[in-house]
Amino acid sequence: MRIATDTGGTFTDLVVEDADGLRLFKAPSTPEDPVDGLLDAVDRAALGLGLDREGLLAGCTTFIHSTTRAINAVLTGTTARTAFLTTAGHPDILVIREGGRSQPFDFTLPYPEPYVPKALTFEVPERIDATGTIVRPLDEAAVVAICVELRRRAVEAVGVCLLWSVANPVHERRVGALLAEHLPGLPVTLSHALSPALREYRRASAACIDASLKPVMSGYLAGLEGRLRDAGFAGRLLVVTSQGGVMDAAEIAAAPIHSLGSGPSMAPVAGRLYAERDARCRTAIVADTGGTSYDVSLVRDGRIPWTRETWLGRPYRGHMTGFPAVDVRSIGAGGGSIAWVDAGGLLRLGPHSAGARPGPACYGRGGLHATVTDACLVLGWLDPDFFLGGAMRLDRDAAATALARDVAEPLGMGLEPAAAAVMALATEAMVGAIEEITVAQGIDPADAVLVGGGGAAGLNAVAVGRRLGCRAVLIPETGAALSAAGALMSDLHAEYAELLVTASGDFAADRVAALLDRLEARCRAFAAGPGQDALESRIELLVEARYPHQIWELEVPLRPRAPGTAPDPAAITADFHDVHGRIFAVADRASGIEMVSWRARVRCRLRTAGTARLVPCAECAAPLVGRRRAWLAGLGWLEVPIHRFEATAAGLEIPGPAIVESSFTTVVVDPGAVATRTAGGGLLIHHEGSADR
Repeated sequence: MRIATDTGGTFTDLVVEDADGLRLFKAPSTPEDPVDGLLDAVDRAALGLGLDREGLLAGCTTFIHSTTRAINAVLTGTTARTAFLTTAGHPDILVIREGGRSQPFDFTLPYPEPYVPKALTFEVPERIDATGTIVRPLDEAAVVAICVELRRRAVEAVGVCLLWSVANPVHERRVGALLAEHLPGLPVTLSHALSPALREYRRASAACIDASLKPVMSGYLAGLEGRLRDAGFAGRLLVVTSQGGVMDAAEIAAAPIHSLGSGPSMAPVAGRLYAERDARCRTAIVADTGGTSYDVSLVRDGRIPWTRETWLGRPYRGHMTGFPAVDVRSIGAGGGSIAWVDAGGLLRLGPHSAGARPGPACYGRGGLHATVTDACLVLGWLDPDFFLGGAMRLDRDAAATALARDVAEPLGMGLEPAAAAVMALATEAMVGAIEEITVAQGIDPADAVLVGGGGAAGLNAVAVGRRLGCRAVLIPETGAALSAAGALMSDLHAEYAELLVTASGDFAADRVAALLDRLEARCRAFAAGPGQDALESRIELLVEARYPHQIWELEVPLRPRAPGTAPDPAAITADFHDVHGRIFAVADRASGIEMVSWRARVRCRLRTAGTARLVPCAECAAPLVGRRRAWLAGLGWLEVPIHRFEATAAGLEIPGPAIVESSFTTVVVDPGAVATRTAGGGLLIHHEGSADR
């Protein structure tokens, strides 16, 4: 038995996979102690399987966890008190950043604060140049004096980034050794070991973020593992990473920066499989609608795009991780997003959310503000007696009161039109977020399937798909827990990198061959160690290359090579031209290229290909369970048929207007759309004029 959990801002999702198939469970998240919410979800799963907590966990071989603990600690400023050590004369790396500004002519915006304040930034007397030559020897006495000051200031973690440590790490390693000698037990991150890549700001930022998270995440993961072990779990604990894979909990504790995008990175992993299986489409827009946020990502020709422009907070005003991550964009348009009217009389949505506690007004937990969930309940789209399969009853009167006070009365309109306006605004916000990763990058949404994940996805996914002109909308049968389901499909992974600058016209073949041999050896060691129980291991070699004098590099996969040999520079150049042309629609095929960083990725497959199906629901025998009044824009109140998601037979067509419900999600099929249950269990919805109709 394998279990995967995804701790969201409102609910904690849990998916159990055993010999019979998959089962979904949800429990309210507990922000004050996320592990409590996780264990509540475990208890619900145990109850659903006729077991107790100990019995369920005793039979679990692998427990996969995705968490927002790291990102929340950064955004709320609750990380460890961290110091930054850098080369003398360069104390402003974290202040200057990379110089970008999103609003260059708005001088009312204050200059953003560095991740580590100047008061905790220390200059280390030393210097190594770009060739790795020692220009100024390390002053070890000065480092020891810094250690004394760090102890005096009660520093809890240290990030170290010395100039050109990627070319020669000898000084950075020695600084790490001195810190370990004089401040034993203090968490330290060395930039060359964590992120051996060009660009001082990104390495420095990554080192400081990682160091600041070590006390937080080591304590969190130790507490989680301890409580699971105490409850009978004796298997392997894995944690989801921002790269779309999983790592052992101990590895995450040692480098917690990998957990910053934990959770959202799994949605495209699941979305890719479902789009290919249920819609036969290799291009998918994956939208994960949670209680707090709306996360959108892309699958392009079967590949999940990555980005190194990963910011914590707003671009240029937040902090950059410098690490590759699945490209996920988030906006505050989840089920708990608060609707309000500003001083100018305009309807707004978010960015504030009602969260898990108190939650939307209809939850009856003290929430006073109108949210997207309240609007859907007022419109009749949600059944107040069947929320979470009946485990939680919604209060329509409380939702109506909040919506009338916050939206309808300030706008001078009726209750139902106000609720519809909230949903229309949510739809437009979602469309805008998707257009940023599709139209803005030259991708036509008409070529893609919109995959809706999260419990609130189906409420307006058809409307979003129609606005974008998508060929179809797909709600997978595990869509309500899409990220948790994706975690079950993910691979154990690791990535290693080294810097070696060379050019196609003057290619350092022997040095490149030796470097790639080292990287491959590290991958094989990982596969033989943490990945020893994998069904299959794959190693991928890549190079980051650019045209001469370009600022940014592109990642180019390397063709297969024999051990001890270097790849053909002409082949790398040709492949770089193809990648550049695909991304930027232009390629200078007469130009040579520069190769900068070399990478190796190893992925170990932990389960058989494909994904299991949901276990049939014994209580879900009737596909049509009745009719309910629902309010639709332009049509008013209608009696719409209510279909049971799990009981709908494959191939059965459901014309809109209709509502399809499961225990954890509700899908509104708009007029003019037709929903069909696929052989893979998903609900595929086409609208009038779509390419497939």
